[in-house]
Amino acid sequence: MSRQMEDSHRRFLQNMMVNGIIEEQGARALYQRCCATHNMQHVPDKMDDFIDTINSKLQPTFMQIRKGMSEDSGQQHYALVNMAETDVTRMSSDYADNELELFRKVVDLIVSSETGMASSTDILNSADTMTSKRLKKSETEHLLNRFVHDKWLCEKRGEYTLSTRCIIEMESYIRTMYQDQVKVCHICHYIAFQCQICENPICGIKIHNPCVARYFKGRSEPRCPACDDFWPHEIPEIRRPSSQSRR
Repeated sequence: MSRQMEDSHRRFLQNMMVNGIIEEQGARALYQRCCATHNMQHVPDKMDDFIDTINSKLQPTFMQIRKGMSEDSGQQHYALVNMAETDVTRMSSDYADNELELFRKVVDLIVSSETGMASSTDILNSADTMTSKRLKKSETEHLLNRFVHDKWLCEKRGEYTLSTRCIIEMESYIRTMYQDQVKVCHICHYIAFQCQICENPICGIKIHNPCVARYFKGRSEPRCPACDDFWPHEIPEIRRPSSQSRR
């Protein structure tokens, strides 16, 4: 496939700039639509080559379209990320210093937890230990809503997790800052926060819940793929992909 940037590539990039992150199913539909609109041959299994062409032209801008997996659904996503910064300073144009400090504290809580989640109560308590300008409770709650709206965090029943976009964009920062705490999923090799852990203390591998569902499907006696110990956790059901891409 041509490495020349064409109108179909530009249209795809414009959509990525608007959405920020798109599920793989939505990205494939967008790829097909861009090709059809600009009379370019659509080759379904060449989408990554199509995106590589865009990325080759984005290098001087320190931007890149990267692939990652949702820890919640197991679905692949494509995100337009900023490569110029390696930590949360990339968010500095949108948030004040004390707001960035709270975000770091939220990340600390999520990474150090066994579930890959941080409760609203723990986050509110951590806000009391901030070294920069303190946030009132109402300000903290409003800020958490902003983090969710801007797709840095996800929230479900008062529990906060790192969004797919956040993990993709801040992977280097997370690996560097938490290298002794962060492990990757034994199956997909992406960073694992929401996961199951082998209970063998010598092993202790992590597997994302969606990866657990796929790996152990149909196995009568699930065993750890690394140490072969019995896998005692409940095996979740495989989730079907959503019919529409998330906007």
